[in-house]
Amino acid sequence: MTIFFENVIIFVIARIEGGNDMSTKANYPISEIGKGKVGFSKTRSIIEAAFYGNNVVKVNTLKEAYNLAKNSPGTVVTDMPVYRGEEFGLDADAKVLLFNDGAITGRYATARRIAGEPGVDCEALDKVAMDAIYTSRYKKMYHATVYAGLDPEFMVKAHLLIPEGEENIMYNWMLNFQYMSDDYVKMYKESKPVGDGKEPDIYIFSDPQWAPSENPGVSYDCLSDPAKKTLCYFNTETNCACILGMRYFGEHKKGTLTMVWAIANRNGYASCHGGQKEYLLSDGSKYVASVYGLSGSGKSTLTHAKHDGKYEIKVLHDDAFIINTDTCASIAIEPTYFDKTADYPTGCEDNKYLLTAQNCSATLDEDGKVQLVTEDIRNGNGRAIKSKLWSPNRVDKIDAPVNAIFWIMKDPTIPPIVKLKGASLASVMGATLATKRSSAERLAPGVDPNKLVVVPYANPFRTYPLSNDYEKFKKLVEEKNVDCYIVNTGDFMGKKVQPKDTLGILEAIVEKRAQFHQWGSFSDIEIMDWEGFIPDMNDPEYVSQLKARMNDRLNEIKAFETEKEGYDKLPDDALAAIQKVVDELN
Repeated sequence: MTIFFENVIIFVIARIEGGNDMSTKANYPISEIGKGKVGFSKTRSIIEAAFYGNNVVKVNTLKEAYNLAKNSPGTVVTDMPVYRGEEFGLDADAKVLLFNDGAITGRYATARRIAGEPGVDCEALDKVAMDAIYTSRYKKMYHATVYAGLDPEFMVKAHLLIPEGEENIMYNWMLNFQYMSDDYVKMYKESKPVGDGKEPDIYIFSDPQWAPSENPGVSYDCLSDPAKKTLCYFNTETNCACILGMRYFGEHKKGTLTMVWAIANRNGYASCHGGQKEYLLSDGSKYVASVYGLSGSGKSTLTHAKHDGKYEIKVLHDDAFIINTDTCASIAIEPTYFDKTADYPTGCEDNKYLLTAQNCSATLDEDGKVQLVTEDIRNGNGRAIKSKLWSPNRVDKIDAPVNAIFWIMKDPTIPPIVKLKGASLASVMGATLATKRSSAERLAPGVDPNKLVVVPYANPFRTYPLSNDYEKFKKLVEEKNVDCYIVNTGDFMGKKVQPKDTLGILEAIVEKRAQFHQWGSFSDIEIMDWEGFIPDMNDPEYVSQLKARMNDRLNEIKAFETEKEGYDKLPDDALAAIQKVVDELN
């Protein structure tokens, strides 16, 4: 009898701690542990073991994380209350916490090393990771766990290990993704195993305090950071990462998303760096629009626009989601919003929804209370995490199939809106999504900040060949009849496209009153005439600029064939589609 009860207790504990009925795998039967089996690659083995060290403290709740962050040296505890904080696991008297990172206030893409890409020496990078983990044994380390993906159809579990002193990064990370509340633990238990149980949990080791030191067997030549002081090493095939010497929270957010998107990509989803919303129209029909754009392109503005209450709107997210390429349903990855604070002055209504802030200043108001100082006075790219409540019409899944993709570009030769016909052209234009640089980036010395930059699908966080994304978006257009547009939110030949223009265009499309006709000599591009922005195809100066920009795109596609040993080469139909556009201009 005793043995029976002991077995029952062990079974119950296993269920509580997470058996194998999960979306990603955390626990393994003895028979499934070992060389060549799922979850047991070299890099992952180096990283995962650190999580079980006797210097590791598990942080289980958001309240614990809040208290650790609040008491962390240098944290500014403002007098701004967290609005309805109890609804997401905080105490009623929780305050908005501010933490400033030092001189670096943006992401540093140069430090990223991705296993599987040509020229990435995993053998040497693994040794850097081993050594960094060894050095971290003298520190107290915190282990936090979250979910990414907010619907039983797609949920993955992620773990972060980070040293004492970095409590604010940990707290922000737990806020940015879904902390393990009772409801979500239950949802996760009932969720579908991702990849038929072949996807292990995500493990991220981070030490922002790391600095390289001469140690036997370690060479830093494998780092892509010219100064050899930072590293963001991803082995997305096996769901693990090592982030060293990087204090900016955005590295941890996007680093986690990078791996979630890679898992989604392997399992039949289009990974999206953008926003999505569903319009409910007066005739009862739904219109689902996805917008893709880089930092500062207007994707958040378009996603959250309320259109003066003309429609009932549901917002999925403004930064990260995935589309099931079979059902065309879409799922949000994160509950909260990591937003720039530049456009939200002190005291503005939106700031009611702040949970934390980074790289902003603070001051005392007339009542002696500590208030945030935003608007990028202290530095560029001040940031905040806003709660789910900021968007009153927020959902975690949109079941209605996506109707349209909008590539947001800042290209002065493209009118405020054009429509792309043909799946290859639609997808290749996403692959050559062009913009001007944003203030959220650190640039290597000598890089021209004004040159148009191409970032395929507005996603600089891809860790798999570009052709995967190309095929997924092409499938949506070709097989699922999704419409595809380019929206220019920058300026058109010197005239600024205003948000009211873009929103007006969007409304015309959603309400099906937009009239498109063939644009000039292009057989696969249509234009809608928008007052003040009609391109003059008889103006030789304009046409030569347009040619130059389209040629830029053609050259990008050609460059993909040779750069990184052809890792990002696109199928021949991609090049042919853009070549046709250039030929028609000539």
